[in-house]
Amino acid sequence: MRLTSKGRYAVSAMVDLSKQQNGGPVTLAAISERQFISLSYLEQLFRKLREAGLVNSVRGPGGGYTMARDPSEITVAEVIRAVNEPVHTTMCENGVRGCHRGNRCDTHQLWEALGLHIYRFLDAVTIQQVRDGEVFLDRIELVDVSQYLNQGDEVRLDAKIASVS
Repeated sequence: MRLTSKGRYAVSAMVDLSKQQNGGPVTLAAISERQFISLSYLEQLFRKLREAGLVNSVRGPGGGYTMARDPSEITVAEVIRAVNEPVHTTMCENGVRGCHRGNRCDTHQLWEALGLHIYRFLDAVTIQQVRDGEVFLDRIELVDVSQYLNQGDEVRLDAKIASVS
């Protein structure tokens, strides 16, 4: 699985925001300092999070960011999708290119299904659960797998991302 720093940093920042927002809006400078994430990088991430409706910005003195919804209603997968961070488990682009000279490799379906399973798990984990240290495999209730399958024979991770975005 390949999840770059963009997705990891966005989730860390959202968890930090959920911990700190009880005292009012939280500045990106404060999150940057606590999470060791560059301020300019956080600005880029929070622009995308705001556009996705996951955070609200408050201008002026005492301004900063607040969560747009309760942390128990925001999933890790929503945050990752908001910053346009697909979870790739194959080397393929568009389901074909990158496998074997234009043909799908024999293990393509295995890795693609794994990618969907990862998203299924991340869709079941909320920011609140991460914040509270309550992410245990035996306590996470996964949604019905049918929500992750396309209408055809192919299972496509990029189609799942596009349908939720």
